[in-house]
Amino acid sequence: MTITICGGGSLGHTCAGMFSRLPNVAVNMLTNHPDDWNQDFCVNTPDGIKLQAHLSQISDRAELLIPNSDIILLCLPAFLVEQTLLKIKPYLKSETKIGAVVGNTGFFLFAHKYLPKETKLFSFQRVPYISRVVEYGKEANLLGFKDELIMATENIEDREQFRQTIEELFGEKTILANSFYEVTLSNSNPILHTGRLYTMWKDWDGKPYQRQSYFYREWDEQTSELEIKMDEEFFRLLKILKVDTTHIDTLLHHYDSFDAQSMANKIKSIPSFVNIFSPMKKTEDGWIPDYDSRYFTEDFPFGLRFIHDLAHEYGLECPNIDVVYRWGMDKCS
Repeated sequence: MTITICGGGSLGHTCAGMFSRLPNVAVNMLTNHPDDWNQDFCVNTPDGIKLQAHLSQISDRAELLIPNSDIILLCLPAFLVEQTLLKIKPYLKSETKIGAVVGNTGFFLFAHKYLPKETKLFSFQRVPYISRVVEYGKEANLLGFKDELIMATENIEDREQFRQTIEELFGEKTILANSFYEVTLSNSNPILHTGRLYTMWKDWDGKPYQRQSYFYREWDEQTSELEIKMDEEFFRLLKILKVDTTHIDTLLHHYDSFDAQSMANKIKSIPSFVNIFSPMKKTEDGWIPDYDSRYFTEDFPFGLRFIHDLAHEYGLECPNIDVVYRWGMDKCS
């Protein structure tokens, strides 16, 4: 089996490490920075195991990698999904399965728009790993696994066999969703990140902070209160769209909580979250919000946007989503 990963971010590194551990799996990397990659590199797991990732081919030329791929996996920020699909489209084989590491960045919507209607598609509801790059193209840390992956597919005939393949590749229990809406409309990053950013910086006076704050470790009850309200609006939209919510947890349920305070306490205590910093950049005078980070450029225009637009299309009032969306779009415009 030949898998081509598109995009060399933290998930591209960790997926390459996980896939390389399996026999008879060849991994390619389609990246804009091929010269920065080692063909062999290391991925460190939470239990101290060092996965030796091996890349068969590394290139920025789609025509060299895509035609021979059995599976193509997009590990890309949202703003690159659309243009990457257009880049690889001329070289896709009809039997190739193409997917995205997370669906809430519009993968299915863009694929429906640009690719042949019979294209074999798949994507996940949430990212499979929490990971960070140590040294680009040379080393990465896999900080945490998910209990399970929820995956939507289209035009894949033997879904159960493919589910088993994905389960083996990612090393995580995988469950099949019934509709692409179940992974496209998510209350994960599109609500979790955006609500947090809003409560942190909606009243920022422009003065630099003396340190870079922690995104999750310093989570507060105010953030949870807002996100619970946004989540309620989100689920009203799913009801209007008649989306099966069997595999879509409320934020409270996902974080094993019963109110805003217990949700804040839970999020603050998740081991794989505690050392993740807020998206900030350092200046001569201190730290300021980084409106160019993916938390802004991805989670507002390519995450919360889809929820916001569909809610308005169907006449659903969503005042909390509205105020967070307008604030965020103003900051990243």
